[in-house]
Amino acid sequence: MQNVPKGDGVEQTVSPSSTASTTAGAAAPRRRRGPGACLLVVLPGVVTLGAVFAFVSLVGDDTAAPQDRAPGQAESAVSNVDGSYVPWLRKATADCVGVTPALLAAHIDQLSGWQSDGASLSERGIARFTDAGWKKWGRDDDGNGTSTPLDRVDAIMALGRQDCDLSKRMTALRTKGAVNGDLADLTLAAYAVGVDEVAEAGKVPASARLFVTEVKQRLPQYSALVRRNPEQEAGVQAGSTRLQHPVVTLSVTSPFGSRKHPLTGVTKLHTGVDFDAPQGAQVSAAWGGVVEFAGMTPAYGYRVVIDHGTIQGKRLQTTYSHLSALQVSAGQTLATGQAVGPAGSTGLSTGPHLDFEVLLDGQYTDPMAWLTDGG
Repeated sequence: MQNVPKGDGVEQTVSPSSTASTTAGAAAPRRRRGPGACLLVVLPGVVTLGAVFAFVSLVGDDTAAPQDRAPGQAESAVSNVDGSYVPWLRKATADCVGVTPALLAAHIDQLSGWQSDGASLSERGIARFTDAGWKKWGRDDDGNGTSTPLDRVDAIMALGRQDCDLSKRMTALRTKGAVNGDLADLTLAAYAVGVDEVAEAGKVPASARLFVTEVKQRLPQYSALVRRNPEQEAGVQAGSTRLQHPVVTLSVTSPFGSRKHPLTGVTKLHTGVDFDAPQGAQVSAAWGGVVEFAGMTPAYGYRVVIDHGTIQGKRLQTTYSHLSALQVSAGQTLATGQAVGPAGSTGLSTGPHLDFEVLLDGQYTDPMAWLTDGG
């Protein structure tokens, strides 16, 4: 139905072009005729009907599509996903570095708007799994006796497993210095274009940037959703966690932050803190944990990465680079203060020192804020 035009657009009854003569052969003065009786009856109804149509077009009904998003953008899903799904989002990312519950929710929103309908025959459910993908990642996670991508809980958990696997692979490449960038961005890029293409580019490739941007644009609304649904049990306060000195004396030679690399000349984020340490000085674990990586890398030389578990639901890791040798191996459990290796100058280094990093959920943070006498 089309709206009836209002104002100047309303049809008016046109007066006849001439009036009847008052007397035969005598010209009478022409008078303006008033509205006919029919017009007086019909016009108020037309105006009223037009006003009703205008009101409906402005207000709409409950099924009308929202108008506050860009053309082609998936519908905001916060109103369609209640807090009951937040525990599953947390469970799906509990052992995952770099992938948060909010990021997983935003990923699903980008794929489907949290709607199963609209999927193709080859890609089903809110996470748009193919049959081959579901065979690899799908489970009956809610225990209802059926494993299907059309089950929201099963789909959340399956995509969480897939994203977390990609995160681990990106972490391994970033640890070795093969790729650089934000871990969440690298993980999303690997989902979009594949691990090999990200590894070849050494960063988020141009072909994946739009996908990453679209997911990240949805992140704030899901961060708010997760905050509105806190966990029942309070976690450890991150501010109460202090790390032990990895070397005896914390003499900073290059702080955390943007800097020009002394060898490459490239200005970028220095992701750790360089501590002055003579050749062979003992480097120790800043906290107890499990050795995630111990080996030689082109840029970091001999490098050790320790996974300390979760702090308030976020994964905490520390790294120790440019060592002259390794005193630990991958998979080994360490106590706080246990030796990881002697200081050295392996990799891209201008002299003996320790490059010490702290990562919280895959994000580099200033190590000085975590040390006993830090800020």
